[in-house]
Amino acid sequence: MAQAALDEAVAYAQTRKTFGKPICEHQAIQLKLGEMTTRTYAARLLTEAAANAYDRGERCDMEAGMAKYFATEAGLENAIEAMRIFGGYGYSKEYNVERLYRDAPLLTIGEGTNELQRIIIAKQIIARNPA
Repeated sequence: MAQAALDEAVAYAQTRKTFGKPICEHQAIQLKLGEMTTRTYAARLLTEAAANAYDRGERCDMEAGMAKYFATEAGLENAIEAMRIFGGYGYSKEYNVERLYRDAPLLTIGEGTNELQRIIIAKQIIARNPA
């Protein structure tokens, strides 16, 4: 979801023009794209770390919880930012960003809510670091 929203936002920002230039040349849009890119990359790294721990046969419920929590929040935030980049066009069903914006909140609920993921993370960090 985060990557799809980023891809849509980048493509749109490169083609949509205001004041005679593509909106991707405006600093405000660049700030949004920079944050979206960073969130997407960080989510991917957390997911890879959880998968690597699983592949090594290690306990990875904390790592999986962090990956799920962060990646779904990244997807939600990126969908919102993509909608902002699209402006009013983002509400039009002719653009894929409308569906991303509508579907992204569901990711934070399914397969264990993000609140539950944070509890799992907290319990594991406490268990792994006894006083």
